[in-house]
Amino acid sequence: MQRLKEILTRIEGKGYRDYKQLAGSYRFDNFCLNIDHVQGDPYAQPSRISLQIDTASHGLPEELWDTRIRKTALEDFLGRAVGQAISKHVRGQRGTGHSGQIRISTNGQQLLRRNAVLIDGAIIEARLLFALPADGRSVRVNDARAMFFDELPEVVAAGLVYLGRDLTELYRQVEQVEDQDYLRHWLRKEHAVAFVADKSLLPRHSGIDDRPLADGILFNSPESLRRRVSLPNRGEISGMLVPRGVTLVVGGGFHGKSTLLQALERGIYNHLPGDGRELVVTTESAVKIRAEDHRAIYQVDISPFIGTLPGNRTTEKFSTENASGSTSQAANIIEALECGSDCLLIDEDTSATNFMIRDKRMQQLVSAEKEPITPLLHRVRELYEDEGVSSIIVTGGSGDYLAVADRVILMDNYCPQDVSTRAATLAGEPPPRDSGKVPLRSTKKRSLDVARFNSRRSDGTLRIDVREPRLIDFGCHRIDLNRVEQLVDRGQTEAIGRLLDYCARQYGGHPDGLIGGLQQALADVEAQGLDILFPWKVGHLAMPRLYELAAAANRMRGEG
Repeated sequence: MQRLKEILTRIEGKGYRDYKQLAGSYRFDNFCLNIDHVQGDPYAQPSRISLQIDTASHGLPEELWDTRIRKTALEDFLGRAVGQAISKHVRGQRGTGHSGQIRISTNGQQLLRRNAVLIDGAIIEARLLFALPADGRSVRVNDARAMFFDELPEVVAAGLVYLGRDLTELYRQVEQVEDQDYLRHWLRKEHAVAFVADKSLLPRHSGIDDRPLADGILFNSPESLRRRVSLPNRGEISGMLVPRGVTLVVGGGFHGKSTLLQALERGIYNHLPGDGRELVVTTESAVKIRAEDHRAIYQVDISPFIGTLPGNRTTEKFSTENASGSTSQAANIIEALECGSDCLLIDEDTSATNFMIRDKRMQQLVSAEKEPITPLLHRVRELYEDEGVSSIIVTGGSGDYLAVADRVILMDNYCPQDVSTRAATLAGEPPPRDSGKVPLRSTKKRSLDVARFNSRRSDGTLRIDVREPRLIDFGCHRIDLNRVEQLVDRGQTEAIGRLLDYCARQYGGHPDGLIGGLQQALADVEAQGLDILFPWKVGHLAMPRLYELAAAANRMRGEG
């Protein structure tokens, strides 16, 4: 601390670049401060610092991080606690540019594995952005002293020191996340793809606010689908189990169909206590499938759904910079299968109508040889029976799907009812199965084209920039992930950009092709941590899934 004070005194009244002298490590009373990188300009990205605190100072018992899932839950709790402490104890903006701001990366209602807070042995490390204060291009030493010696110790005390403090909320989060993880693994043993606990609160505050709706209707399972399970910490709970197969969610407009599906989309993640969806879980490989007009597609075999196009254009290696609704939805399904998805989540409101269904009158009007599209209706049972891929489909207008469903859930004022028996009497005959159709899952592996994964601009400089939460500037490419709906955090997008670059450098020409290379890159990060993606210490990354990583590779556009 004394050495840091002396440097600040020495640079008082000097230019902003004299802050560079601060880089290094400093011992405070109960933590170590590392100034890892010092910004050269008050308008540049803030300086990066890290705080290390040992078990004698933080006071947390080892049982809170003795498994990977518990460690992730604890790291998330501490990151949020530090964020709250910053809001309370840091004055914020003072001077030019970003002066005076201190930030830590956290996410919304979901708990993700991040590198903002890391636990290694008994040492806790928190990584922050620290905007050194400026007056124009000059240092503001008095403000810097206040940040380092008044505010930072208060942030550490409130966010990272727990000696003698009540740990109830901390245990609550760790144990709840452990229960969610247990429940997701339990689905496999029950041959199911989703579970929604009774008294879950699914409606959200608004379309842009993922917090729970305070006066929303609580979920109550239909008796025929209700199951009980005993969790490691909470004990016995009950809820609606969605078995494998084809499940329809039907009902009138505004009765909660899409709300249920959206909860299942996010059920691949663990959630905060009080979110309302803490015990809504979906198999971890479930993928939301939608139409995505104008997306880029690169050498995807969409022939299982889209046959030869006019002009005798084949679709076994289909590429386009401007996909239609039907070709994009077909590609999204094939790409999900490539990634090993065992459950597709589909809402007719975001689907291409001609991809979902073609009724009998339209079949009579447009002959089969003139229609290259095989609707999902004709292959959804095959997806399950031959490939083991379940589907949960929200529909309010396509009654033909009743004939291919294993069960039908009717949403009535946000209350689910099992109407499978009644639906079966109305369903009629399912569409005939065509044994001559192209197999749904190709045995050919798409190659990993390293040239497409070039993260360098034309002048040779590295460019991996995330300027919006779902938009990556990657070398000369732009990757638009705005309609990859299960991507929930900017930190995931940042990690995806870096993973693509890492994969190209480490696994170009992988024997298992594109997906094999991406899987290996992701496995490296799972084993070694997100830090392998940067040559220097950062704290803003979050772990993505294989599907979202592959989605970026699949949507990479051409040059320019």
